[in-house]
This record gives sequence, C-alpha cells and structure tokens, in this order.
Amino acid sequence: MTILPENRVIEFDPAAMPYSEHGKRGSILDVCLNHGAHLEHACGGSCACTTCHVIVKAGEEHLSEMDDDEADRLDMAPGLTLHSRLGCQAVMSGDVTVEIPGWNRNYVSEGGGSMNLGGAIPPPKA
Repeated sequence: MTILPENRVIEFDPAAMPYSEHGKRGSILDVCLNHGAHLEHACGGSCACTTCHVIVKAGEEHLSEMDDDEADRLDMAPGLTLHSRLGCQAVMSGDVTVEIPGWNRNYVSEGGGSMNLGGAIPPPKA
C-alpha cells in the first residue's frame, strides 16, 4: 500500500499481520495502525463516522466491494469523490495507493491530535 502525499510505502503479509481491532481485518485502517501510519478513526473503525475517509488513486480492483452501510456513511464525508472509501471498511487484496484528504492531514499536522487516540504529534524530545 502507498499512502499519499507522503509516498509512504507499506509492505505487509496479511497472513502474518496481527489484527488491530479497528475496522475490518486487512482494511486500509488495519494496515495503517499495524505499521505506525496515522489514519484518523474517531469511531474506532465501526463505520459510524467518516474520519478514515481516503481517496483511492490506484488499485481499486484490489479492494473489497463497498457495502450499503459504507456508501451511506460516505455520503456525509467532506471532500467526497467517485474514488472515496472508508479506510475501516476497504479490505485490500493487492497493491493500493490512497491519499489521505488534506482536511484530515492538516488537522493532525497542526497539533489537533487524534480524536480517538489522543495527541497525534508527540512532544519534542529534549
């Protein structure tokens, strides 16, 4: 999986990866949490919010089909596109490139912290 705009590449073996208990097993959110990549998930990955909204730039054919609950929830996502998915629901079966929308990146990078996990930006080391 590649995460934009950082161009961070995460290589993983789905069979060997522990389940993070957030989102569906093998979802974009699950992979991010298991590899230290921040993807906001205020509802804990239960498809009850849109904070894990991502835009799929490549590899849509390697994602699980979108179900009605995800489609209904996505209708409320800011910056919705034809290639939007919820990271907690989209399960990967191959290479995927996703972009984390700017509103979400900006919130965290400006010290907004994580709605689910507390402060997202660690304090500077002395």
